[in-house]
Amino acid sequence: MKAIMLMFDSLNRHMLQPYGCDSTITPNFNRLAKHAVTFDNCYVASMPCMPARREIHTGRMNFLHRSWGPLEPFDDSMPEILKENGIYSHLVTDHYHYFEDGGCTYHTRYSSYEFVRGQEGDPWKGSVGDPEIPETLGGRTNCLWRQDWVNRPYMQGIKRHSQTLTMDLGLEFIEKNKTEDNWFLQIEHFDPHEPFFAPEEFRKLYPDDYDGPHFDWPNYKRVTEPDQACEHVRNGYRALLTMCDHTLGRLLDKMDQEGMWEDTMLIVNTDHGFLLGEHDWWAKCVMPWYNENANIPLFIWDPRCGIKGGRRKALVQGIDLAPTLLEYFNLPIPGDMMGKPLRDTILYDTPVREAAIYGIHGGHVNCTDGRYVYMRAPVNADNQPLFNYTLMPNHMRNRFSVDNLRKARLRDGFSFTKGCPVLEIPSTGIPELEFSAYDFGTMLFDLEKDPGQLHPISDAAVEERMAGMMVRIMRDNDCPGEQYTRLGLAVD
Repeated sequence: MKAIMLMFDSLNRHMLQPYGCDSTITPNFNRLAKHAVTFDNCYVASMPCMPARREIHTGRMNFLHRSWGPLEPFDDSMPEILKENGIYSHLVTDHYHYFEDGGCTYHTRYSSYEFVRGQEGDPWKGSVGDPEIPETLGGRTNCLWRQDWVNRPYMQGIKRHSQTLTMDLGLEFIEKNKTEDNWFLQIEHFDPHEPFFAPEEFRKLYPDDYDGPHFDWPNYKRVTEPDQACEHVRNGYRALLTMCDHTLGRLLDKMDQEGMWEDTMLIVNTDHGFLLGEHDWWAKCVMPWYNENANIPLFIWDPRCGIKGGRRKALVQGIDLAPTLLEYFNLPIPGDMMGKPLRDTILYDTPVREAAIYGIHGGHVNCTDGRYVYMRAPVNADNQPLFNYTLMPNHMRNRFSVDNLRKARLRDGFSFTKGCPVLEIPSTGIPELEFSAYDFGTMLFDLEKDPGQLHPISDAAVEERMAGMMVRIMRDNDCPGEQYTRLGLAVD
Protein backbone atom coordinates (compact mmCIF):
# COMPACT_ATOMS: atom_id res chain seq x y z
CA MET A 1 0.00 0.00 0.00
CA LYS A 2 1.08 3.58 -0.68
CA ALA A 3 -0.16 6.97 0.49
CA ILE A 4 0.31 10.54 -0.68
CA MET A 5 -0.61 13.63 1.31
CA LEU A 6 -0.68 16.82 -0.75
CA MET A 7 -0.81 19.75 1.64
CA PHE A 8 -1.31 23.42 0.83
CA ASP A 9 -0.91 26.29 3.31
CA SER A 10 -3.73 28.82 3.81
CA LEU A 11 -6.07 27.04 1.40
CA ASN A 12 -9.47 28.71 1.61
CA ARG A 13 -12.37 26.30 1.37
CA HIS A 14 -14.74 29.12 0.43
CA MET A 15 -12.58 29.92 -2.63
CA LEU A 16 -12.79 26.39 -4.08
CA GLN A 17 -15.37 25.32 -6.65
CA PRO A 18 -16.19 21.99 -4.92
CA TYR A 19 -17.30 24.06 -1.93
CA GLY A 20 -19.54 26.33 -4.01
CA CYS A 21 -17.25 29.16 -5.14
CA ASP A 22 -17.77 30.53 -8.65
CA SER A 23 -15.10 33.27 -8.63
CA THR A 24 -12.03 31.05 -8.95
CA ILE A 25 -10.82 28.67 -11.64
CA THR A 26 -10.15 25.32 -9.93
CA PRO A 27 -11.07 22.52 -12.37
CA ASN A 28 -8.64 20.06 -10.81
CA PHE A 29 -10.17 20.47 -7.37
CA ASN A 30 -13.48 19.63 -9.05
CA ARG A 31 -11.78 16.64 -10.65
CA LEU A 32 -10.43 15.58 -7.26
CA ALA A 33 -13.85 15.90 -5.63
CA LYS A 34 -15.30 13.53 -8.23
CA HIS A 35 -12.64 10.92 -7.40
CA ALA A 36 -12.57 11.27 -3.59
CA VAL A 37 -14.65 12.01 -0.52
CA THR A 38 -15.13 15.70 0.29
CA PHE A 39 -15.49 16.62 3.97
CA ASP A 40 -17.87 19.49 4.75
CA ASN A 41 -17.14 19.73 8.47
CA CYS A 42 -13.37 19.54 8.78
CA TYR A 43 -12.11 22.01 11.39
CA VAL A 44 -8.70 23.19 12.45
CA ALA A 45 -7.43 22.37 15.92
CA SER A 46 -4.15 24.10 16.93
CA MET A 47 -3.08 27.16 14.99
CA PRO A 48 -1.24 28.40 12.99
CA CYS A 49 1.33 26.64 10.73
CA MET A 50 3.64 24.54 12.91
CA PRO A 51 1.12 23.84 15.70
CA ALA A 52 -1.15 22.41 12.98
CA ARG A 53 1.70 20.28 11.67
CA ARG A 54 2.50 19.00 15.13
CA GLU A 55 -1.02 17.63 15.19
CA ILE A 56 -0.59 15.93 11.82
CA HIS A 57 2.41 14.12 13.37
CA THR A 58 1.02 13.42 16.84
CA GLY A 59 -2.73 13.07 16.39
CA ARG A 60 -3.47 15.33 19.34
CA MET A 61 -4.10 19.04 19.77
CA ASN A 62 -1.46 21.16 21.48
CA PHE A 63 -2.64 24.79 21.67
CA LEU A 64 -3.82 24.41 25.28
CA HIS A 65 -0.30 23.52 26.42
CA ARG A 66 2.10 25.32 24.12
CA SER A 67 2.49 27.89 21.37
CA TRP A 68 4.47 27.48 18.12
CA GLY A 69 7.45 25.19 18.58
CA PRO A 70 9.27 21.98 17.60
CA LEU A 71 8.16 18.42 18.10
CA GLU A 72 8.88 17.41 21.69
CA PRO A 73 11.06 14.44 22.74
CA PHE A 74 7.96 12.66 24.06
CA ASP A 75 5.81 13.27 20.94
CA ASP A 76 4.60 10.40 18.79
CA SER A 77 5.38 11.20 15.15
CA MET A 78 3.32 9.47 12.47
CA PRO A 79 6.05 9.65 9.75
CA GLU A 80 8.60 8.32 12.23
CA ILE A 81 6.29 5.49 13.31
CA LEU A 82 5.90 4.57 9.65
CA LYS A 83 9.67 4.68 9.16
CA GLU A 84 10.30 2.49 12.19
CA ASN A 85 7.82 -0.09 10.91
CA GLY A 86 9.16 -0.53 7.39
CA ILE A 87 7.03 2.14 5.67
CA TYR A 88 9.32 4.59 3.88
CA SER A 89 8.31 8.21 4.57
CA HIS A 90 9.50 11.09 2.40
CA LEU A 91 8.84 14.83 2.69
CA VAL A 92 9.09 17.31 -0.19
CA THR A 93 8.37 20.89 0.82
CA ASP A 94 9.00 24.56 0.20
CA HIS A 95 7.56 25.45 3.61
CA TYR A 96 10.56 27.21 5.10
CA HIS A 97 9.24 27.23 8.68
CA TYR A 98 10.54 23.66 8.98
CA PHE A 99 14.06 25.05 8.92
CA GLU A 100 13.67 27.68 11.64
CA ASP A 101 14.14 27.27 15.38
CA GLY A 102 10.43 26.59 15.87
CA GLY A 103 10.21 23.81 13.29
CA CYS A 104 13.60 22.17 13.55
CA THR A 105 12.53 18.68 14.65
CA TYR A 106 9.77 17.89 12.14
CA HIS A 107 11.50 17.08 8.84
CA THR A 108 14.05 14.79 10.50
CA ARG A 109 11.26 12.38 11.50
CA TYR A 110 10.90 11.23 7.88
CA SER A 111 13.10 8.62 6.20
CA SER A 112 14.28 11.38 3.86
CA TYR A 113 13.33 14.92 2.92
CA GLU A 114 13.90 17.58 0.24
CA PHE A 115 13.58 21.34 0.61
CA VAL A 116 12.92 23.94 -2.10
CA ARG A 117 14.00 27.44 -1.16
CA GLY A 118 12.64 30.93 -1.66
CA GLN A 119 9.14 31.34 -0.23
CA GLU A 120 8.14 34.49 1.67
CA GLY A 121 11.10 35.67 3.76
CA ASP A 122 13.15 32.48 3.53
CA PRO A 123 16.77 33.65 4.09
CA TRP A 124 17.86 32.10 0.81
CA LYS A 125 19.70 34.35 -1.61
CA GLY A 126 22.23 36.81 -0.20
CA SER A 127 22.28 40.50 -1.10
CA VAL A 128 24.40 42.97 0.85
CA GLY A 129 22.91 45.90 -1.03
CA ASP A 130 19.19 46.56 -0.76
CA PRO A 131 17.05 45.09 -3.55
CA GLU A 132 14.74 47.21 -5.65
CA ILE A 133 11.47 47.28 -3.76
CA PRO A 134 8.47 49.04 -5.32
CA GLU A 135 6.32 51.49 -3.42
CA THR A 136 4.05 49.27 -1.40
CA LEU A 137 0.57 49.76 0.03
CA GLY A 138 0.72 49.05 3.73
CA GLY A 139 4.31 50.22 4.20
CA ARG A 140 5.96 46.87 4.94
CA THR A 141 9.56 47.42 6.00
CA ASN A 142 10.48 44.29 8.00
CA CYS A 143 13.29 41.88 7.19
CA LEU A 144 10.90 39.32 5.67
CA TRP A 145 9.71 41.91 3.18
CA ARG A 146 13.28 42.79 2.17
CA GLN A 147 14.30 39.14 1.81
CA ASP A 148 11.22 38.39 -0.26
CA TRP A 149 12.34 40.95 -2.83
CA VAL A 150 15.84 39.47 -2.80
CA ASN A 151 14.33 36.05 -3.57
CA ARG A 152 11.71 36.94 -6.18
CA PRO A 153 14.02 37.44 -9.17
CA TYR A 154 15.15 33.82 -8.78
CA MET A 155 11.56 32.52 -8.90
CA GLN A 156 10.24 34.20 -12.05
CA GLY A 157 8.00 32.17 -14.33
CA ILE A 158 6.17 28.89 -13.76
CA LYS A 159 9.19 26.62 -14.19
CA ARG A 160 11.36 28.47 -11.62
CA HIS A 161 8.62 29.05 -9.06
CA SER A 162 9.19 27.07 -5.88
CA GLN A 163 5.69 25.60 -6.05
CA THR A 164 6.53 24.03 -9.42
CA LEU A 165 9.94 22.81 -8.25
CA THR A 166 8.34 21.20 -5.19
CA MET A 167 5.88 19.23 -7.28
CA ASP A 168 8.72 18.33 -9.68
CA LEU A 169 10.49 16.62 -6.79
CA GLY A 170 7.31 14.93 -5.62
CA LEU A 171 6.69 13.50 -9.08
CA GLU A 172 10.33 12.46 -9.27
CA PHE A 173 9.90 10.42 -6.07
CA ILE A 174 6.76 8.78 -7.49
CA GLU A 175 8.49 7.94 -10.79
CA LYS A 176 11.47 6.39 -9.00
CA ASN A 177 9.37 4.39 -6.54
CA LYS A 178 6.16 3.63 -8.45
CA THR A 179 6.94 -0.09 -8.55
CA GLU A 180 7.85 -0.22 -4.85
CA ASP A 181 5.40 -0.86 -2.03
CA ASN A 182 4.97 0.51 1.48
CA TRP A 183 5.73 4.21 1.23
CA PHE A 184 4.22 7.52 2.33
CA LEU A 185 4.93 10.71 0.41
CA GLN A 186 4.10 14.16 1.80
CA ILE A 187 4.21 16.91 -0.84
CA GLU A 188 3.77 20.21 0.92
CA HIS A 189 3.34 23.62 -0.69
CA PHE A 190 3.70 26.94 1.10
CA ASP A 191 1.24 28.40 -1.44
CA PRO A 192 -1.32 29.89 -1.48
CA HIS A 193 0.12 31.50 1.68
CA GLU A 194 0.89 35.18 1.33
CA PRO A 195 2.61 36.96 -0.39
CA PHE A 196 0.38 36.19 -3.36
CA PHE A 197 3.25 35.93 -5.82
CA ALA A 198 2.03 34.07 -8.91
CA PRO A 199 3.39 33.93 -12.47
CA GLU A 200 1.76 36.21 -15.02
CA GLU A 201 0.06 33.26 -16.77
CA PHE A 202 -2.20 32.93 -13.72
CA ARG A 203 -2.48 36.60 -12.79
CA LYS A 204 -3.90 37.52 -16.20
CA LEU A 205 -6.87 35.23 -15.50
CA TYR A 206 -8.08 37.75 -12.89
CA PRO A 207 -7.78 41.27 -14.36
CA ASP A 208 -8.81 44.33 -12.40
CA ASP A 209 -8.58 48.13 -12.61
CA TYR A 210 -6.30 48.68 -9.63
CA ASP A 211 -3.48 51.15 -10.41
CA GLY A 212 -2.14 51.95 -6.95
CA PRO A 213 1.06 50.91 -5.16
CA HIS A 214 2.21 47.29 -5.23
CA PHE A 215 -0.05 45.22 -2.97
CA ASP A 216 0.10 41.42 -2.72
CA TRP A 217 0.89 40.93 0.98
CA PRO A 218 -1.65 42.37 3.46
CA ASN A 219 -0.64 42.90 7.06
CA TYR A 220 -2.40 40.95 9.81
CA LYS A 221 -4.78 43.74 10.76
CA ARG A 222 -8.16 45.36 10.16
CA VAL A 223 -8.96 46.25 6.58
CA THR A 224 -8.30 49.94 5.93
CA GLU A 225 -7.44 49.81 2.22
CA PRO A 226 -9.81 51.04 -0.52
CA ASP A 227 -12.15 48.55 -2.17
CA GLN A 228 -10.14 48.39 -5.40
CA ALA A 229 -6.99 47.47 -3.50
CA CYS A 230 -8.83 44.79 -1.54
CA GLU A 231 -10.20 43.21 -4.70
CA HIS A 232 -6.72 43.36 -6.22
CA VAL A 233 -5.35 41.32 -3.30
CA ARG A 234 -8.20 38.83 -3.64
CA ASN A 235 -7.37 38.48 -7.30
CA GLY A 236 -3.76 37.83 -6.34
CA TYR A 237 -4.92 35.05 -4.03
CA ARG A 238 -7.19 33.65 -6.77
CA ALA A 239 -4.27 33.62 -9.22
CA LEU A 240 -2.05 31.73 -6.76
CA LEU A 241 -4.91 29.37 -5.95
CA THR A 242 -5.38 28.60 -9.63
CA MET A 243 -1.66 27.85 -9.83
CA CYS A 244 -2.17 25.44 -6.90
CA ASP A 245 -5.02 23.86 -8.86
CA HIS A 246 -2.68 23.45 -11.85
CA THR A 247 -0.10 21.81 -9.55
CA LEU A 248 -2.75 19.47 -8.14
CA GLY A 249 -3.62 18.52 -11.71
CA ARG A 250 -0.03 17.41 -12.34
CA LEU A 251 -0.31 14.94 -9.44
CA LEU A 252 -3.72 13.68 -10.56
CA ASP A 253 -2.35 13.18 -14.08
CA LYS A 254 0.52 11.12 -12.68
CA MET A 255 -1.83 8.94 -10.65
CA ASP A 256 -3.95 8.39 -13.77
CA GLN A 257 -0.93 7.57 -15.95
CA GLU A 258 0.55 5.08 -13.49
CA GLY A 259 -2.73 3.46 -12.42
CA MET A 260 -2.10 4.44 -8.81
CA TRP A 261 -5.72 4.76 -7.71
CA GLU A 262 -5.92 1.02 -7.05
CA ASP A 263 -3.38 0.94 -4.22
CA THR A 264 -2.62 4.55 -3.21
CA MET A 265 -4.42 6.66 -0.65
CA LEU A 266 -4.57 10.38 -1.51
CA ILE A 267 -5.18 13.07 1.09
CA VAL A 268 -5.42 16.73 0.02
CA ASN A 269 -5.55 19.10 2.97
CA THR A 270 -4.44 22.38 4.52
CA ASP A 271 -3.58 23.83 7.92
CA HIS A 272 -6.02 26.78 7.94
CA GLY A 273 -7.65 29.41 5.74
CA PHE A 274 -6.97 33.12 5.28
CA LEU A 275 -9.30 36.08 5.72
CA LEU A 276 -9.45 38.21 2.57
CA GLY A 277 -11.46 41.05 4.02
CA GLU A 278 -14.27 39.01 5.54
CA HIS A 279 -15.29 40.38 8.95
CA ASP A 280 -13.17 43.44 7.94
CA TRP A 281 -9.93 41.58 8.68
CA TRP A 282 -6.88 40.37 6.81
CA ALA A 283 -5.20 37.03 7.46
CA LYS A 284 -5.37 35.10 10.76
CA CYS A 285 -4.23 34.90 14.41
CA VAL A 286 -5.13 38.48 15.36
CA MET A 287 -8.87 38.05 15.18
CA PRO A 288 -11.16 35.20 16.32
CA TRP A 289 -10.99 32.00 14.30
CA TYR A 290 -14.01 32.59 12.07
CA ASN A 291 -15.02 29.76 9.76
CA GLU A 292 -13.20 31.28 6.78
CA ASN A 293 -10.07 30.28 8.68
CA ALA A 294 -11.33 27.41 10.82
CA ASN A 295 -13.64 25.33 8.58
CA ILE A 296 -11.09 23.93 6.14
CA PRO A 297 -11.17 21.76 3.01
CA LEU A 298 -10.31 18.07 3.14
CA PHE A 299 -10.42 15.44 0.40
CA ILE A 300 -9.55 11.74 0.90
CA TRP A 301 -9.39 8.87 -1.56
CA ASP A 302 -9.08 5.51 0.18
CA PRO A 303 -8.62 2.67 -2.33
CA ARG A 304 -9.95 0.15 0.19
CA CYS A 305 -13.28 1.98 0.32
CA GLY A 306 -13.55 3.03 -3.33
CA ILE A 307 -15.91 5.93 -2.55
CA LYS A 308 -15.90 8.51 -5.37
CA GLY A 309 -17.74 11.82 -5.35
CA GLY A 310 -19.07 11.43 -1.83
CA ARG A 311 -19.76 14.22 0.71
CA ARG A 312 -19.33 13.67 4.42
CA LYS A 313 -20.94 15.71 7.21
CA ALA A 314 -19.13 14.12 10.16
CA LEU A 315 -17.03 16.50 12.27
CA VAL A 316 -13.33 15.76 11.65
CA GLN A 317 -10.03 17.54 12.36
CA GLY A 318 -6.34 17.49 11.45
CA ILE A 319 -5.68 15.30 14.48
CA ASP A 320 -7.47 12.48 12.62
CA LEU A 321 -4.91 12.27 9.81
CA ALA A 322 -2.16 10.50 11.77
CA PRO A 323 -4.42 7.68 13.02
CA THR A 324 -6.02 7.45 9.57
CA LEU A 325 -2.64 6.83 7.94
CA LEU A 326 -1.45 4.43 10.66
CA GLU A 327 -4.64 2.39 10.36
CA TYR A 328 -4.28 2.38 6.57
CA PHE A 329 -0.83 0.79 6.92
CA ASN A 330 -2.15 -1.68 9.52
CA LEU A 331 -0.11 -0.19 12.36
CA PRO A 332 -1.30 0.25 15.95
CA ILE A 333 -2.37 3.75 16.99
CA PRO A 334 -0.47 5.07 20.05
CA GLY A 335 -2.60 5.65 23.11
CA ASP A 336 -1.67 9.33 23.28
CA MET A 337 -3.27 10.05 19.90
CA MET A 338 -6.69 11.65 20.43
CA GLY A 339 -7.66 11.67 16.74
CA LYS A 340 -9.66 8.86 15.13
CA PRO A 341 -9.08 6.86 11.93
CA LEU A 342 -11.55 7.96 9.27
CA ARG A 343 -12.10 4.71 7.32
CA ASP A 344 -15.66 4.21 8.58
CA THR A 345 -16.39 7.91 8.14
CA ILE A 346 -15.28 7.66 4.51
CA LEU A 347 -17.46 4.57 4.04
CA TYR A 348 -20.57 5.45 6.04
CA ASP A 349 -20.16 9.04 7.35
CA THR A 350 -19.72 7.50 10.81
CA PRO A 351 -19.22 10.26 13.43
CA VAL A 352 -15.92 10.29 15.31
CA ARG A 353 -16.76 13.06 17.79
CA GLU A 354 -19.71 14.99 19.15
CA ALA A 355 -17.82 18.29 19.16
CA ALA A 356 -14.39 19.74 18.41
CA ILE A 357 -12.34 22.45 20.05
CA TYR A 358 -9.74 24.61 18.33
CA GLY A 359 -7.72 27.77 18.74
CA ILE A 360 -4.35 29.44 19.12
CA HIS A 361 -2.30 29.45 22.31
CA GLY A 362 -3.51 32.30 24.51
CA GLY A 363 -6.49 33.12 22.27
CA HIS A 364 -10.13 32.08 22.33
CA VAL A 365 -10.87 28.45 22.97
CA ASN A 366 -13.51 27.61 20.37
CA CYS A 367 -15.98 24.74 20.29
CA THR A 368 -18.26 23.56 17.49
CA ASP A 369 -20.74 20.76 17.19
CA GLY A 370 -21.22 21.40 13.48
CA ARG A 371 -24.16 23.75 13.96
CA TYR A 372 -23.02 26.17 16.66
CA VAL A 373 -19.64 27.79 17.14
CA TYR A 374 -18.81 28.97 20.64
CA MET A 375 -15.80 31.26 21.13
CA ARG A 376 -14.79 31.50 24.78
CA ALA A 377 -12.64 34.55 25.59
CA PRO A 378 -10.38 35.18 28.60
CA VAL A 379 -12.16 36.78 31.52
CA ASN A 380 -9.27 39.17 32.33
CA ALA A 381 -7.61 41.75 30.10
CA ASP A 382 -4.12 40.51 31.06
CA ASN A 383 -5.01 37.05 29.69
CA GLN A 384 -3.59 35.36 32.78
CA PRO A 385 -2.73 32.84 34.07
CA LEU A 386 -1.06 31.30 31.01
CA PHE A 387 2.04 29.12 30.56
CA ASN A 388 3.99 27.34 27.85
CA TYR A 389 4.80 23.71 28.71
CA THR A 390 7.77 22.43 26.76
CA LEU A 391 11.17 20.77 26.75
CA MET A 392 11.99 22.55 23.46
CA PRO A 393 11.85 26.26 24.37
CA ASN A 394 11.90 27.71 20.84
CA HIS A 395 9.56 30.26 19.35
CA MET A 396 8.88 30.65 15.64
CA ARG A 397 12.21 32.12 14.55
CA ASN A 398 14.15 32.34 17.79
CA ARG A 399 14.70 30.69 21.13
CA PHE A 400 12.97 31.68 24.35
CA SER A 401 14.77 34.66 25.83
CA VAL A 402 17.07 34.28 28.81
CA ASP A 403 14.80 36.63 30.79
CA ASN A 404 11.83 34.41 30.02
CA LEU A 405 13.69 31.22 30.92
CA ARG A 406 14.79 32.66 34.28
CA LYS A 407 11.10 32.47 35.24
CA ALA A 408 10.77 28.83 34.20
CA ARG A 409 10.34 25.97 36.61
CA LEU A 410 10.41 22.21 36.13
CA ARG A 411 7.09 20.58 36.95
CA ASP A 412 5.47 17.18 36.60
CA GLY A 413 4.44 16.37 33.06
CA PHE A 414 1.06 15.53 31.58
CA SER A 415 -0.59 12.27 30.62
CA PHE A 416 1.05 12.39 27.16
CA THR A 417 4.63 13.34 28.17
CA LYS A 418 5.54 9.70 28.93
CA GLY A 419 6.79 10.40 32.44
CA CYS A 420 8.92 13.40 31.43
CA PRO A 421 8.72 16.55 33.51
CA VAL A 422 8.30 19.76 31.47
CA LEU A 423 9.32 23.38 31.76
CA GLU A 424 6.54 25.67 32.85
CA ILE A 425 7.30 29.08 31.30
CA PRO A 426 5.10 32.18 31.75
CA SER A 427 3.34 33.20 28.54
CA THR A 428 1.37 36.23 27.41
CA GLY A 429 -0.07 34.55 24.32
CA ILE A 430 0.88 36.58 21.25
CA PRO A 431 2.32 39.78 22.74
CA GLU A 432 3.16 41.48 19.44
CA LEU A 433 -0.48 41.60 18.33
CA GLU A 434 -2.53 44.76 18.70
CA PHE A 435 -5.69 42.95 19.81
CA SER A 436 -6.38 40.08 22.20
CA ALA A 437 -9.18 37.57 22.54
CA TYR A 438 -10.36 39.55 25.57
CA ASP A 439 -11.03 42.58 23.34
CA PHE A 440 -13.42 40.58 21.16
CA GLY A 441 -15.20 38.87 24.05
CA THR A 442 -17.09 35.59 24.14
CA MET A 443 -19.33 34.93 21.13
CA LEU A 444 -21.85 32.29 20.05
CA PHE A 445 -22.94 31.73 16.44
CA ASP A 446 -25.70 29.61 14.90
CA LEU A 447 -24.24 28.43 11.58
CA GLU A 448 -27.60 27.13 10.37
CA LYS A 449 -29.16 30.59 10.51
CA ASP A 450 -25.98 32.65 10.12
CA PRO A 451 -23.36 30.74 8.12
CA GLY A 452 -21.28 33.90 7.66
CA GLN A 453 -20.98 34.38 11.45
CA LEU A 454 -22.13 37.98 11.19
CA HIS A 455 -24.58 38.08 14.09
CA PRO A 456 -23.60 36.65 17.50
CA ILE A 457 -26.55 35.29 19.44
CA SER A 458 -27.42 35.08 23.12
CA ASP A 459 -28.81 31.72 24.21
CA ALA A 460 -27.97 30.63 27.74
CA ALA A 461 -29.00 26.99 27.22
CA VAL A 462 -26.91 26.57 24.07
CA GLU A 463 -23.95 28.35 25.67
CA GLU A 464 -24.11 26.08 28.72
CA ARG A 465 -24.22 22.99 26.50
CA MET A 466 -21.32 24.19 24.33
CA ALA A 467 -19.25 25.16 27.37
CA GLY A 468 -19.90 21.73 28.86
CA MET A 469 -18.65 19.96 25.72
CA MET A 470 -15.63 22.28 25.63
CA VAL A 471 -14.70 21.43 29.22
CA ARG A 472 -15.08 17.68 28.61
CA ILE A 473 -12.73 17.83 25.61
CA MET A 474 -10.26 19.97 27.57
CA ARG A 475 -10.27 17.40 30.38
CA ASP A 476 -9.79 14.55 27.91
CA ASN A 477 -6.68 16.37 26.64
CA ASP A 478 -5.28 16.80 30.17
CA CYS A 479 -5.62 20.57 29.87
CA PRO A 480 -3.54 22.67 32.30
CA GLY A 481 -5.63 23.85 35.22
CA GLU A 482 -4.93 27.54 34.66
CA GLN A 483 -6.68 27.44 31.27
CA TYR A 484 -9.99 26.96 33.07
CA THR A 485 -9.18 29.91 35.30
CA ARG A 486 -8.17 32.08 32.33
CA LEU A 487 -11.45 31.32 30.59
CA GLY A 488 -13.64 31.49 33.68
CA LEU A 489 -14.68 27.84 33.39
CA ALA A 490 -15.22 25.23 36.08
CA VAL A 491 -13.16 22.07 35.65
CA ASP A 492 -16.29 19.97 36.36
